Amino acid sequence: MKQLTIAAIQMVSGCHVAQNIETMQKWVKQAAQQGAQWVLLPEYWCLMGKNDHDKCAIAEQLGDGGALQTALSQAAKDNQVVLFGGTIPLQSAEKNKVYNALLVYGKDGNLLNQYNKMHLFGFQKNEDYYAEADSIVAGSLIPRFAQDDWQVAQGVCYDLRFPEFFRAQLPFEVLMLPAAFTYQTGLAHWLLLLRARAVENQCFVVAAAQGGRHENGRRTFGHSVIINPWGEIMAQCEEGEGIVQAVLDKTELETIRQQLPALQHRLLNTFQAA
Repeated sequence: MKQLTIAAIQMVSGCHVAQNIETMQKWVKQAAQQGAQWVLLPEYWCLMGKNDHDKCAIAEQLGDGGALQTALSQAAKDNQVVLFGGTIPLQSAEKNKVYNALLVYGKDGNLLNQYNKMHLFGFQKNEDYYAEADSIVAGSLIPRFAQDDWQVAQGVCYDLRFPEFFRAQLPFEVLMLPAAFTYQTGLAHWLLLLRARAVENQCFVVAAAQGGRHENGRRTFGHSVIINPWGEIMAQCEEGEGIVQAVLDKTELETIRQQLPALQHRLLNTFQAA
């Protein structure tokens, strides 16, 4: 498939799971009606809780038929899309901690791929303190995935700050990234980092974000976006709920890689201590 119509959904999720599920279903349906073949949801689409451990109460066992996994599977099947399910909490062996999992579902509703977020966000400035490690267990496996003749890199939010993580997934043609960047860090770095990942890997980048003032008082940056391999923004939703959509063209990507074969010029494919 040389061309791929792809959509990223931006949400402002609240504290009520059932309401978030309904909102997700509405936006996936609308994206499909607009021609999207792949749809990406944001991180924590299912719950932006009042505290960091609220997600532990709704965590599901992978494959147990829970409400979140069922909703994702059904949305993919009903709308005949490949659905990159943002993230949902999955149970871990550690008490009061979960995996922050990106699950991918095919058009038949079957699970195609799983990636547990590897890099856990931590931030402290004056009174501001936030540490995902307090409630999340880090994943340990680099994601590998291909679909519809497209090779796919995956990451979640804070992963974006680690270019070596995506280099470890090469070769790929499109990078899928659900996120819930804080307003403060997003304003400073979100688009800068996304464009850098697109340019250095000469790939399309599709990023779905949380974007607005949430019921719990938190503010996320939004700016869900699709970027081409030259680092140009193809579509963007700044704040509030909405859809960004674009057609990805492999010919464009191949042309850029032929004219500027930077990936072929790489000398350091692995890093060794001196």
